[in-house]
Amino acid sequence: MSFRVRPARNDDFDAIYEMAKLTGGGFTNLPPDRKTLKQKLAKSQSAFDKDIDAPDDDLFLLVLENADTAQVRGTCQIFSRVGSEWPFYSYKLTNLTQSSKALDRTFRNEMLTLVTDLEGSSEVGGLFLHPNERAGGLGMLLARSRYLFIRLHRKRFADRIIAELRGVIDEAGGSPFWDALAGKFFDMNFQTADDINAAQGNQFIADLMPRTPIYTALLPDTARSVMAIPHPSGRAAMRMLEREGFKYERHIDIFDGGPTMEAKTDEVRTIRDAKPLKVAEIGPGGKTALLASGELKEFVACYGAVSTGKGGTATLDAKAAGLLDIKVGGCFLRMER
Repeated sequence: MSFRVRPARNDDFDAIYEMAKLTGGGFTNLPPDRKTLKQKLAKSQSAFDKDIDAPDDDLFLLVLENADTAQVRGTCQIFSRVGSEWPFYSYKLTNLTQSSKALDRTFRNEMLTLVTDLEGSSEVGGLFLHPNERAGGLGMLLARSRYLFIRLHRKRFADRIIAELRGVIDEAGGSPFWDALAGKFFDMNFQTADDINAAQGNQFIADLMPRTPIYTALLPDTARSVMAIPHPSGRAAMRMLEREGFKYERHIDIFDGGPTMEAKTDEVRTIRDAKPLKVAEIGPGGKTALLASGELKEFVACYGAVSTGKGGTATLDAKAAGLLDIKVGGCFLRMER
């Protein structure tokens, strides 16, 4: 397999923009807006140029490249610390129990509360794979490359990682959750609000939305039924996150009601279990694994055949060595598929 994940470059813009147009809306981290995408690329370039040892307001934009054709066929993103430029808002689903002795009845009410609980976390998001490449484990390569990048640059990231999954969007591109809740307070539809969020952040929600908790019983069934439910196209992503150790902890997106998954950084399976190895020989390898090497702009992740030896050494197949641009004596990470 000749695919590899590497940092995005300025000349990847056209390919990223074309993929953004295929997302179908509601994909905040990959909006089909030229200005916003160019700003993301510039911010990513700045992050890769930094040499710091603490989380900052950084965005790392990665792409999946076919090394044989130089075509970009997927993309993903990592945010070092959310909530730096503006508050990071979520709805927290909580329960309030109230009892009446006079009526001899107990009521348990579910509520939505606007919170910034997840502020300061790192975030993985913006994962999109071209429809023609959704086979052969490329989605898994793209998703898990982010964790290997974090492992190689651990000091640049927080102790908690989150992933926001896109919520349910109807055939017209609207959101039942938005229409029933925030849409009542804003003179705009979901698509317009989502475009503003992608380009300017969600501060306008805090500026105009009521701060008081909202009883979910007051919402229509169309909204309640989609709370914490991922978009059908995101169900596989949710399963991958769960296999990595992410959990849904009752935080949902304030726009479309999609679930937010959370994990402690050092307990994410790929970050925790990836093994550092040193190339002792380039030749016929053994079992195919997920590999990564390089710092910042030199980062590369791919699949390759590896045979482990003594003392943390390994034999690496020539194709993988070429994709990683690594020679005998070089170091890399290995993680089982």
